[in-house]
Amino acid sequence: MAERLLLAAGALAGLLGVAFSAMATHRAGGGTLEVSASFLLFHAAALVGISALILGAHVGRKAGLLAGWLLVAGLALFCGDLALRALEGRALFANAAPTGGVLLMLGWLALGVAAFVRR
Repeated sequence: MAERLLLAAGALAGLLGVAFSAMATHRAGGGTLEVSASFLLFHAAALVGISALILGAHVGRKAGLLAGWLLVAGLALFCGDLALRALEGRALFANAAPTGGVLLMLGWLALGVAAFVRR
């Protein structure tokens, strides 16, 4: 079930990435929104891939889920902050984007570790 939730999070990231890309093209100064869209789109593919790796038993379930959920949390903070700044001119909260960026890096690190864990 957790793998399916991770897959659904990847699909949502893809949907939001496409929507934000479209919005960015119609807004003056949409660069920040475009960065958010880009991060969402390429991490959407990563989340779908992580789900497949877990379901195919190519990585350990717990390690794979940890990597995936770190990416989801990082996307929520990083992209959420950038999108809110672009659309409403305010931050999600102080240091949301840098915190999200660190979580994204930890998620990628965890995925690298998960490659060696198969339980």
